[in-house]
Amino acid sequence: MKIVRTSGQGRAAAEALLRSLENRGRVNTARVQPVVRAIMRDVQKRGDAALLKYARKFDRLQPGQSLRVSQEEMAEAWQATPRELQDAMKVAAKNIRSFAQKQKPKEWRAALRGVTTGQVVRPLGSVGCYVPGGRYPLPSTVLMTVLPAKVAGVERIVVVSPKPARETLAAAHLAGVENFYRIGGAQAIAALAYGTATIAAVDKIVGPGNLYVTAAKELATEVCGIDMPAGPTEIVVTSETGRADWIAADLVAQAEHDPDALAIFITSNATLAKQVAAEVKLQARENPIAKKSIAASGAIFVTRDVEEARVITNRLAPEHLTVDAPEDLQWVRNAGSVFVGLLSPQPMGDYISGPNHVLPTGRVGRVRGGLSVMDYVKVITVQQYTAQGMAALGPKAVALADAEGLHGHAAAVSARLK
Repeated sequence: MKIVRTSGQGRAAAEALLRSLENRGRVNTARVQPVVRAIMRDVQKRGDAALLKYARKFDRLQPGQSLRVSQEEMAEAWQATPRELQDAMKVAAKNIRSFAQKQKPKEWRAALRGVTTGQVVRPLGSVGCYVPGGRYPLPSTVLMTVLPAKVAGVERIVVVSPKPARETLAAAHLAGVENFYRIGGAQAIAALAYGTATIAAVDKIVGPGNLYVTAAKELATEVCGIDMPAGPTEIVVTSETGRADWIAADLVAQAEHDPDALAIFITSNATLAKQVAAEVKLQARENPIAKKSIAASGAIFVTRDVEEARVITNRLAPEHLTVDAPEDLQWVRNAGSVFVGLLSPQPMGDYISGPNHVLPTGRVGRVRGGLSVMDYVKVITVQQYTAQGMAALGPKAVALADAEGLHGHAAAVSARLK
């Protein structure tokens, strides 16, 4: 894991690396967009025929095997799941539901001098939940994407996942999934966005994925909503006093997701930086994917002082961020999810805490946080006037409309005033 100093002779190199990391999302998806665009056009044009072709080519769909997973198959997977794992899934599901219920926006009305304003909350009609299924089964992602949609009241929830493992199907049964399809990649995003004879289009697509999935979601925004670019995982640990072995363990844990994962440690403590570098090398030795991603993009920034460490952290806007103490939350401006203190390893958030593990990557943490129940609802504003309210505010609206030259607007208000 390379150590980069932000002072002295290393300053220019550190700044160049930071600039490249700030552009990581845009540059990475650009390199796969031509392939993704071709796949999506094929699915849009040929529908199920294209889906079957790609499922057989990429997802090992067997001859005669249906794209749709039956309710019976999900139930059988649940029954075949060891009791210990069932119990863990139940606890995770309970925590995710509880957190989503607390997040759900409230309806309200406020009346003042003849004017009533407020908001109503309505669920989306349909969502597609993408669950990665490549290197590892991710039953946790089923729970993280489906349960907030259930809490929101979404009527039709569609799950897509390539080569779904037994654990993934078991989680789908626990979450009450009715529509599950064994497809993945850009072709699955295309099916959700454009619709086919088998899979009706959805209003919004949510969930994490690799670069191909992320690029496909970006292209899908032409016809439907998406949650965010949630591509290869990212971790930043910003610490002055942490334990080197625990910091390294968090870095390796996130790096093992994907060879394109980003693992960064930021500190002004040069001694701790060296200790973490040594620990990462040791702990990643038997983990080939983590070893590859850390070699490609892992870095340790040794800053001039604590303040510079904080500035760099916010510049990176990481998906996952670990800090030393609750007081550090005061300076955090950009992050998907924050883990506070020595006893808060990031994998706890991946599985069991309750806050969602579908988080913004590629510096999208500058403008939004992680997936939440708010992604599955619409907040619709409401306003109602009485004669008193129109008398008080109508002339002001007429003045503003006339100032803008929108005389039809002014006339619509004046008609009520008369």
